[in-house]
Amino acid sequence: MRTVLSAASAEVLAVDAAPNPWFDPSYVTSNWDTIVGYLGEHVRLTVAAVVLGALIALPLALLARRSGWLAGPVLGLSTLIYTIPSLAMFAFVAPITGITATTVLIGLVLYSLVILVRNFLAGLQAVPADVREAARGMGYGPVRLFWQVELPLALPAFMAGIRVATVSTVALVTVGVIVGHGGLGQLITGGFAANFYRAQIVTGAVGCVLLALLADLLLAGAERLLTPWARGTRA
Repeated sequence: MRTVLSAASAEVLAVDAAPNPWFDPSYVTSNWDTIVGYLGEHVRLTVAAVVLGALIALPLALLARRSGWLAGPVLGLSTLIYTIPSLAMFAFVAPITGITATTVLIGLVLYSLVILVRNFLAGLQAVPADVREAARGMGYGPVRLFWQVELPLALPAFMAGIRVATVSTVALVTVGVIVGHGGLGQLITGGFAANFYRAQIVTGAVGCVLLALLADLLLAGAERLLTPWARGTRA
C-alpha cells in the first residue's frame, strides 16, 4: 500500500515540477495553425467592427452637427451604450443572432460608436464657418462641400478617432470568448483552463498587443498619406 502511495506521490510531484515557462517558442511553432486561425478571426472582427462603426457614426455626426440640439442626445446615447457590460450586451443580442461571431460583431460596433461619433463630430465642428461660406459662395453644393472641403479639414480628427477605436476594439474582441469567438482571447482563456499554461496565455496577450500596435502604425501611415498638408503645418 505504501509503495502505491509513494508512486502516486512521485507522479504528482513530477507533474507539478513540469516546466511551465512564460515564453516557449516551441508552443508557437507547434500550434502555429491554431494561432493563425485565431489571429485571422481577431483581425476580421476588428476591421469589420471599425468599418461598420464608422459608417454608422458619420451620418450620426452629420445629423448632430446640422441640428445642434441633437448633439447632446446622440453623444449621450453612444455613451450609454458603452456603459452596458459585455455580458449583458451579449445576453441582449444572442437570442436574435445566436452564439455566433455576429453577436460579438454587433457588440463591438456599438462600443466603437462612443469614440467614433465624438471624434467625427469634433472634426466637423472644427471646420471654420468662413471656409464653408466661401465654398458656398463659389457654388459648392452640400455634397461637394462635404467631400472637397469639410472632409479633408476634418480628416485628422476622423483618423484620430479611428485609431483609438481600432486599438480599443482589438482589446475588446477578447471578450468574445464568452460566446466562443474571441480571436486571440481564446488562447488566453485556453491557457487558464489548461492548468495555467503560461506560454499559451502570453502568446495570446502578446499577440493582442502586437496586433494593436501594428494596426495603429498602419493607420498613422495612412493618415500621413491622406493629409500631406498637415505634415507641412506641423513642420
